[in-house]
Amino acid sequence: MYNVHPRTVRRIWKQTRAQKEAFQRYNMATKAKNAGRKRIEVEQDTITSLTMGDRTCIRDLAEMLDIGPTTLWRMIKRGDVRAHKNPLHPGLQDSNMPQRVKWVLDLLQGDSPQTKRQYQPMFDFVHIDEKWFYLSKKTQRVYLGKHERGKYRSGKSSRFIPKVMFTAAVARPRFNAQNECTFDGKLGIFPFTYQEAAKRNSKNRDKGTMVTKVVESVRKEETRDMLINQIVPAIMQKWPPSEGPKTIFIQQDNAKTHITQSDALWQQAHQQGDFTFILVQQPPNSPDLNILDLDFIRSIQSLMHMKMPKDVDDMLDAVNQAYYELEARTLGNVWLLYQYVMNEILKAKGSNDYDLPHVNKKRLFAQGILPIQVIAPMWAVHDGWDMLYGTQNGQHTENAQDMQEDNNAQRITSEAAMADIPESSNAQQNRGNQAWEDIPESSNAQANKSSKNEKFGKTCEKQTENQGD
Repeated sequence: MYNVHPRTVRRIWKQTRAQKEAFQRYNMATKAKNAGRKRIEVEQDTITSLTMGDRTCIRDLAEMLDIGPTTLWRMIKRGDVRAHKNPLHPGLQDSNMPQRVKWVLDLLQGDSPQTKRQYQPMFDFVHIDEKWFYLSKKTQRVYLGKHERGKYRSGKSSRFIPKVMFTAAVARPRFNAQNECTFDGKLGIFPFTYQEAAKRNSKNRDKGTMVTKVVESVRKEETRDMLINQIVPAIMQKWPPSEGPKTIFIQQDNAKTHITQSDALWQQAHQQGDFTFILVQQPPNSPDLNILDLDFIRSIQSLMHMKMPKDVDDMLDAVNQAYYELEARTLGNVWLLYQYVMNEILKAKGSNDYDLPHVNKKRLFAQGILPIQVIAPMWAVHDGWDMLYGTQNGQHTENAQDMQEDNNAQRITSEAAMADIPESSNAQQNRGNQAWEDIPESSNAQANKSSKNEKFGKTCEKQTENQGD
């Protein structure tokens, strides 16, 4: 029954009777200790001394260490060796690093390094970005049964896979006191496509049938039309109506196809009803400062490829389904990650040479201490301020004051912009800040919370004046 020798069973029974007669606890542990051959140990210095090209796969690294691939695999399982993806980061110019630091400092509440303690809640920001979505991958990993055959896939060309460019727009989700989602932050994902009648009959369709065509080259005209006629109406339709008059900052990257606040047609459309829309350009070469580039688009692409669309029309449906299938809590976590990333940028003095922070947001949410506004390390804030404005005898120079006054002169929004944060969001902020109650906050920092949106409005006006000149 147990697939053991009868002598083993007799030995166990004999040992059990002896322990029972001696009123001892039953213990069937074997006496063998440190059995087997000794574990092969590899010094960490031996691994780190190898070039990166010599350790791109298990087989090559095992050969360089003079051990077997299975031994190396066991070391990976124990954690002695870890796999690492080495991404290619955007190349930053010397002028980009101060721009990135200034961007982060402007998103901190307060007017001086002593009062810049936590980030703005950013409930009035909308991030937009364009991304190419491919109909299929060259290789798709799936798991099959023991005797199952993989699905046959084919295409006209593996180099020219059909693709469609989408523009996605997201805002920060809102949750009430019961952690129920009142606004999911998903404003829409819009393809650059158009409908055209088929010019001739074919085996797939009759002449005159409307066919979806892809915009192969997206120019400034297309992005302007997308922004004015699709994104802005979607924001006005889906934005929480309980927030009253509001100023919305639309953040985008510095692509040449993007318009700026000074665009003539945009000036005619940026104020509609109770809404005022202001275009803001993020720092150059900084995809890590955009919610969509940071993590959200990759999640949509992964879900889209799981549906395995067959043509462009199926792909449009798959992308929309994937966009709305992602939970609002996931999007909220990306917005929180955005603030932790800005902390790392401050620590790295504007560089993108940092490890993506992991703070176990699910555990913090389960404990009820997930913050809405992240606290910035004060030493990094002071270092960033000194990097921009310099110091003299421990005090900030007059140059810093002049630059601060120049920033104040660029304001185009009023203090009423703070009113666009809903009461439910303030409740979230209070709950999230319970974890930081032991950190004192100066009265100046509290007084400066009413001007959280002014810096981006004034920066935008400055850009407009420069372009007009």
